[in-house]
Amino acid sequence: MRLERRAALAAAATTTTLLLTTLAAVPAHARPSSGGVTTIPLEGSGLRGPDTLRDLGPRTTGTFALVGVSWDDPSETLDGGVQVRTRSATTGEWSAWHDLTAERDDRPDEVTGRGATAPLWVGPSNGVAVRVKAGSRPFPAGLRAELVDPGADPAVTPEPRPAEPAPRAAGAAPRPGIVTRAGWGADESIRESGFVYTGDVRAVFVHHTDTANDYSCGDSPKVIRAIYQYHVKSLGWRDIGYNFLVDRCGTIYEGRAGGVAEPVLGAHTLGFNTNSAGVAALGTYVTDEAPEAQIDGISQIAAWKLGLTGKDAQGTATLVSASDGSKYKKGTSVKFNAISGHRDAFNTECPGEELYARLGDIRAWAATLQGR
Repeated sequence: MRLERRAALAAAATTTTLLLTTLAAVPAHARPSSGGVTTIPLEGSGLRGPDTLRDLGPRTTGTFALVGVSWDDPSETLDGGVQVRTRSATTGEWSAWHDLTAERDDRPDEVTGRGATAPLWVGPSNGVAVRVKAGSRPFPAGLRAELVDPGADPAVTPEPRPAEPAPRAAGAAPRPGIVTRAGWGADESIRESGFVYTGDVRAVFVHHTDTANDYSCGDSPKVIRAIYQYHVKSLGWRDIGYNFLVDRCGTIYEGRAGGVAEPVLGAHTLGFNTNSAGVAALGTYVTDEAPEAQIDGISQIAAWKLGLTGKDAQGTATLVSASDGSKYKKGTSVKFNAISGHRDAFNTECPGEELYARLGDIRAWAATLQGR
């Protein structure tokens, strides 16, 4: 997921929009109680502004910690801009305006579900304001704000699974500790039942989740649960898009269900979800450096996943594009590094300039873990 900053939009929107000082309440029936998604329509009555601006004034809501904006048709483009600000449930203070950008590339290869922005992790909040500015095209139908409450942590403290002992096959890497879905509190009732598998994983695509970097590592399960709910409940995907996630402390989490050792089809790199795995760094690494522990965690899971079928972490892999929406036309064979960045497959800044610059280090350490 990426964050393409739009400073010009922010400046323009600020001059055309005034923040209300009176808070309107969201109906009680719309408030999640123990985790879930609240939706607020961004069309129709109750909004201010000209036809080129949808302005939802600040209002009190139930508690949530992640916010995004979605619309009905995933094939439609929102080419204007979206900004949100939220009120802290702890301090009562309102944040500055934050930009959200349309999510076009972290998604299934088939057109499904809803169109959406990248989500923003804001921490415990109980108030929101949203403004959507139109670009050269009309607003897509069904615009709505998505407020995600990750719910309570699981009763059992999530612990990584122990590494598997040697011996290992040639080219294999030790299995790192992985926090299971049960460990981070995945509600298995909301995803689609059954699993979809591909052929052998030949490549690992590295992402960042485009969420805040100042989270506590103890809150990582909450962030992941919120992303999971956004992908499933808000966007209509079968499950969370990433195969694995790694937090700033280097803890590795199981993503999409189906077995960590299996070639589970994800929804992380449009056009190249088949025969690949998506590993997402929790955070945004456009200008911030990824912590060494996180680099190490990404290296470990990439080394192990590729090594399951003897793939060299410093080698290459040829994949076939499954979507014209990617960087390459559908049916095109493309050679990638076995560990690549999301931007190698799609015109995006993901996984951020700083994390992308570390891919060489990740490949080298992963190869070392494989005994190469």
